[in-house]
Order: sequence, then C-alpha cells, then structure tokens
Amino acid sequence: MAGFIGSAYNPLVVEAAERCLRGVYGGPEAADPGRTGGTAVVVGSWSGDLGTAHALHEAVRTGRRVQPLLFFQSNPNAVVGYVAGRWALRGPVVCLRTAGPGPAALAEALDAAELLLLDGDCDEALVIAADTGRTPDDPGSAIAVLVTADDPATGRGAP
Repeated sequence: MAGFIGSAYNPLVVEAAERCLRGVYGGPEAADPGRTGGTAVVVGSWSGDLGTAHALHEAVRTGRRVQPLLFFQSNPNAVVGYVAGRWALRGPVVCLRTAGPGPAALAEALDAAELLLLDGDCDEALVIAADTGRTPDDPGSAIAVLVTADDPATGRGAP
C-alpha cells in the first residue's frame, strides 16, 4: 500500500475498513457528507503493528538510519488518519490495545464504540479489530463493522 512500508498491519486495517465502508456506502465519493454527528473510528488490536516495531528495532540495533515513514506509521493513528481522510470521517479516533486477539479485540473495540455512541460523540462508528500474524507466513487478520446508536452491538458492513 502506498505510504506504508515494512508491515502488513496498515494494509490490513485499510482493507478491512474499505470493505466495510464500500459495503455500506459504495465508495468514498458516495459516503454521506451530511453525517452531522460524525463517524468515529475505533481500532482494537492485541498485537499492534509488529512489522513496524520489528523494523524500528532492527534499524536501531544495527545502527542504520531509521526510514522517516517508519516514524509516521509507528503510531496506530496514522492508518486511521488515512482511512478517515479518504472517507471524510469526522469523528473521534480511538486506538486501543486489547486483552486478546480476534473476537476479544472486536468485543473490546465495540465496547469503546458503544460508549462514544451513548455519549453522543458520534452518530456511527467504524470499528476495526486487526492483528498481524506471528510468523512471516501468517498475514494476520482484520474485521470491520459500522455500528450506529440504533444498533451498537451488530453493526453493518463486511469482514
């Protein structure tokens, strides 16, 4: 993916978000610009971006210059900013480390989104659970759902 290097994490997050949002809106140009309360983005991850962490560790360990893009993407908000900008999402952003991967990460991210919805901080929330694989052969997994105040538990969208 353009703008992100050395890690599968950011492409995983973007692909999950794209599939979900395309399933609901069709494309970025069709997303409802009148979302007055905004769309929050909540990302839950147990492992975080292991690829970027490893690349930074190796660069420092070997005394190599750290590539500037690694600093940019070392913050999980970077990929969320990319998604939010592309889809004109204007709500709060929450990135959290979860107690476990997969369903546990999604459940915790949904809980955080529910609080934002109940507090009136947004009208809907794009909830993403993403984890990179533990080995080079395992690309990891991600799922995204779009939830609303009317339906915070199940949401709309696609894995």
